[in-house]
Amino acid sequence: MATTVKIPVTNSNKEITVNTGLFINNEFVSSLDSSEVIQCFNPATEDVIASVVAGSAKDIDRAVAAARHAFKTTWGKNITGWERSRLINKLADLIEKNAQELAELETLNNGKPLTVARDFDIGDSIQCLRYYAGWADKITGQTIEVDNKSKMAFTRHEPIGVCGQIIPWNYPINMWAWKVAPALAVGCTIVMKPSEVTPLTALKLSELVVEAGFPPGVINTVPSLGSVGGAALSAHPDVDKVAFTGSTITGRKIMEAAAKSNLKKVSLELGGKSPQLIFESADLEQAAQWAALGICYNTGQDCTAGSRLYVQDSIYDKFIEILISTVKATNIGNGFDENSSGGPLVSKNQYDRVWGYIDSGKAEGAKAVLGGERRSTKGYWVDPTIFTEINADMKIVKEEIFGPVLSVGHFKTEEEAIALANNTTYGLGAGLHSTDASQCMRVSGLLEAGTVWVNQYNILSNNVPFGGKKQSGIGRELGSYALEEYTSVKAVHWNIGEKLQWPL
Repeated sequence: MATTVKIPVTNSNKEITVNTGLFINNEFVSSLDSSEVIQCFNPATEDVIASVVAGSAKDIDRAVAAARHAFKTTWGKNITGWERSRLINKLADLIEKNAQELAELETLNNGKPLTVARDFDIGDSIQCLRYYAGWADKITGQTIEVDNKSKMAFTRHEPIGVCGQIIPWNYPINMWAWKVAPALAVGCTIVMKPSEVTPLTALKLSELVVEAGFPPGVINTVPSLGSVGGAALSAHPDVDKVAFTGSTITGRKIMEAAAKSNLKKVSLELGGKSPQLIFESADLEQAAQWAALGICYNTGQDCTAGSRLYVQDSIYDKFIEILISTVKATNIGNGFDENSSGGPLVSKNQYDRVWGYIDSGKAEGAKAVLGGERRSTKGYWVDPTIFTEINADMKIVKEEIFGPVLSVGHFKTEEEAIALANNTTYGLGAGLHSTDASQCMRVSGLLEAGTVWVNQYNILSNNVPFGGKKQSGIGRELGSYALEEYTSVKAVHWNIGEKLQWPL
């Protein structure tokens, strides 16, 4: 049988109880055939805080079977939109009620500041669930004129079926909500594979799924290695759709497995190397604030991190001075410290990856005008680092780093700025700062990105779609557009008067 663990909360006498089993059919269970476990670390201390069951391919089979049974019996087309809405709202209420404990667990396993986890990630997740609860009874098709005398047609937007959902470690609760909410709203059932780095909050949320009253099998949670659980979901012949957020390399593997199995529907939110352009008319103080947010928020562990900054020549020196002063104010510290605005990187692997890029930047001739020095204390700490004197061939300019490392270049003309911004295989986000309205309209139209921010950066809304172009992925999350990712459109042609004469 699965077991529970009690995890002490830093700077508190409190303990959080977490079930470490697999969550299938509304029960926590042991693996069918695996004795492997996933160790969960506190990135601020490098200590193991819990070990959870590592699911196997057979466990994925069991979870998919549970999801299929629920889809055919208690969910899918067998439940009204009103009831789906009620249950999703109930789940949102329970997350709100347990926000403090969920945030503490997120900080322990992910490292991000407690206030950020609670007030931003979890607050936004609650809003996301409530937004899609509002959609649950408003899934509509079209009535289409064919021939008013004898024919009509209408469309039905039906739930696509069993969905495999694979989420990353940088926003464990937020990405859970982004995936779960639209799928539930339209009537899909779910097999969730949380990141092996941060599985704890997904398991805790699973307890709330039961408390909310969802039927068994509607949401299942199988922590596992990506090469095991993620691969099994992607290739599973009874999974109708896979939604994935993560690296472009893994996204390619998922798409290939989906094509080779049952040609299941795929949505992918992948990597980014997002640019921000600072034009000479910009409010420089504000632009520096947004640029700091773009690279320092979540310690740079963000798919839309504004990791490439290009500044117009006429204001370059002045802006760099303001930018360095602004970014210096970032306090990277323990997530339970109220003064921390950023935490450690999530894992040893990520820590080594980011420092590899910083060392590469120095070796290739970029100038570190801020940061770039290691701490001597335990924990996966990387302080904000700004590189200048860059060129387009440097690894720090071309490749996604996923840490608080910013490359700053310059441009002379608007055309040059656009060319620099679009010189990437990615196309997730982009930003521009200018008080010239015509320029804002021109440039936003020419930037090759799924999301463009004007005089702000990295702010998302649950009712606005989000997704990428080029190698940043396919499909959209959030807004009404996300509903399309979980529905299949059926056209019904109805003969109400034509009499067929055969043979023709």
